[in-house]
This record gives sequence, structure tokens and C-alpha cells, in this order.
Amino acid sequence: MRFPKSLFNLLPMIALAGCASIVDGSNQTLSVTTLSGNQPVSGASCELKSNKGTWYVTTPGTVTVHRGYDALNATCTKAGYQTATQAFDSTTKGMAFGNLLFGGVIGAGVDMSTGAAYDYPDVLTVNMQPPAAISASGAPAPTAENVTN
Repeated sequence: MRFPKSLFNLLPMIALAGCASIVDGSNQTLSVTTLSGNQPVSGASCELKSNKGTWYVTTPGTVTVHRGYDALNATCTKAGYQTATQAFDSTTKGMAFGNLLFGGVIGAGVDMSTGAAYDYPDVLTVNMQPPAAISASGAPAPTAENVTN
């Protein structure tokens, strides 16, 4: 039995159809917001860091990062607030598993090494806290948790 030449020519295109690096690429645009309680905190400076690089954004804002397996660590600062650090885990895209079927081990390896097989949450929300109140004596001001009768 012979394969028609046109079908043989289609096989490489079918193999690439599930490739996450072709569909979504290795970069992802994220929105970054900061909150204190339920109130937005505008103007916080955030550094996003992973094994793929470091990116900077002022909240609320968007930034394009390089996708990767490792967590994306966000550190945000703003005068009047404690520095806040939060990690955002990546997830493996469903199409990465389809790539094993259509692109084989090589396609899956490319997607994993470039980061194209992974996604971060589209919106990163970092919770910031105002600094603890300091009393005139230099000790933390009494709160409901540390007041004794």
C-alpha cells in the first residue's frame, strides 16, 4: 500500500498543529493589581521574577513575561505599605499533552524548554498591608489580639 504524496506532505503540518510554541508562543501578557483589604492600591512598584527573567510593572498594569515551569514571584513596594511578596505557580496547558500525540517527544521537549507548555494566571493580585502602628513608646500599638484585661 502506498501513501498518497499529498498525505505524506501533510504529516509534518499535522504534527505541528498541537505545538504550544506555535499556538501561544513562549511569552504571556499578565495584568498585575495590588489590594489592601478589598481596596485597590494604585502606584505600587512590582518586580516579577522567575528562572526565565525579571520584569517590572507599576500597578495596576500589564507586563509581558516569559512563560516557564517555575513559579513567578512578585514583590511589590509602595510608601505607606509593607513590602508584599507572593508566588504564582504556573500550570501546564492542555495542548502540551496533545503535543505528545501530534508533535511527539521532540515537540513536547521544545515546548517545555521554551516555556510554551505553561501558563501563569492572567491576573496577578498581590495583597499589601499597611505597616503595623507604632506607639510613642516604640512598642506596637495595642490591637484586639494583644490587649489583656
